Amino acid sequence: MLMYSMYTPLLSRFPPCLIASRDVFHFSVINYMAKDYARTDRIAEQIQRELAGLVRLEVKDPRVQRVTITGVEVTSDYSHAKVFYTTLDGSSKQLQEGLERAAGFLRSQLAHAMKLRIIPQLHFVYDVSIERGAHLSQLIDQAVASDNKH
Repeated sequence: MLMYSMYTPLLSRFPPCLIASRDVFHFSVINYMAKDYARTDRIAEQIQRELAGLVRLEVKDPRVQRVTITGVEVTSDYSHAKVFYTTLDGSSKQLQEGLERAAGFLRSQLAHAMKLRIIPQLHFVYDVSIERGAHLSQLIDQAVASDNKH
């Protein structure tokens, strides 16, 4: 019982299916935490941090300005990375072309910074989630305003 109570503060972090049985609780917590911090996730976070700095400081292409790297997904064999970005100006074909043009340079700089055996090829994808979130927020505000009128 002492071991179970030791993990009690962590219960809010785990889905209910992991808390179903006291006997398998310890094993389930370890498995869930191991999956939560997979190597591909750590590499993706590192790539995101490095790319954010490189795009801001090293890329001299005038098409690549005011870009925010919002996320990176790396394949399990580390050969490809999908880099999600957004900008204040909205989606732009020139920005996409600029990022694709700088992909080789960014990959070589990642190779120097990260010391991985395989540096993934970078594929840039415009992230619409921020625009979608702003649109949904606007719709919610409109619905609340119309409810207040009635």
